[in-house]
Amino acid sequence: MSATPERPDARRIAVLASRIGADEKRLFDAFERRGVPYEHLDPRRQWFPAERRELPWGLALNREIGQTRAAYAARCLAAAGVDVVNSVSATEVCGDKWLTTQALTAARVPTPRTALALTPQAALDALDSLGYPAVLKPLVGSWGRLVVQLPDRVAAEGVLEYAGALAGPQSHLAYVQELVDKPDRDIRVIVIGGQVAGAIYRTGEALRTNVALGGRTLPCEVTPEIEKLALEAAVAVGADIAGVDLIEDRDGRLLVLEVNHRVEFSGFQSVLGDRVSVADRILDHLLERSQR
Repeated sequence: MSATPERPDARRIAVLASRIGADEKRLFDAFERRGVPYEHLDPRRQWFPAERRELPWGLALNREIGQTRAAYAARCLAAAGVDVVNSVSATEVCGDKWLTTQALTAARVPTPRTALALTPQAALDALDSLGYPAVLKPLVGSWGRLVVQLPDRVAAEGVLEYAGALAGPQSHLAYVQELVDKPDRDIRVIVIGGQVAGAIYRTGEALRTNVALGGRTLPCEVTPEIEKLALEAAVAVGADIAGVDLIEDRDGRLLVLEVNHRVEFSGFQSVLGDRVSVADRILDHLLERSQR
């Protein structure tokens, strides 16, 4: 936080990011190319007093990769009167798979059958109910890390015994989900300001199709059903900017797998090229928000 507070300026935008990747560079380029004042803030160097204090930004784009820092930074900025995109609520909901699932099911958005078990033993009972094969996922995480496919109860017992021996209490909770029989691809849809910017297929031979893990990207037509589900999912979690992941079952039915509040769009951009600039679309939305 700046040692000397300045008067807030609704036109001045803070971009929170401790990791400057290709997407952040595209965003900074869009700001500079269009002459929009912004300030890059590294959340690892920020501190906030408990009392309310005016900050020099009217709006903040939260690109922080660490979920805990992202959530608390959003809370601190919002408490100081800064308009944060995505909101505190959306950041917290999207950052927790169980909260995301609850939001989607409450809004009647179709999603795979899922359960949360509060102990490893209860997880075995939940998996018996869901049926095998199934998937065990961490509550908080990205890039498909620590996602484990469970072909049967024997495999589940081994994985859950290991999880139960870990020190962190959150490791003892089990987010388990049916394994949907699907093609070797999923669909990433980017939603910005209530509009679908486009969609791509992410393909891979393994369970995970994340681009960060080597998944390949292909164009995907935005059908009315894809558009409808993506918009409904973004609304359900309260996200202005969202990466909505859809999967297709073998009957072609679409399900929402998860919603990301910090959208990575390099793979998306490489497919759509000059037809859509995600960075410019995000900046358009921020400028619209700043004028409200």
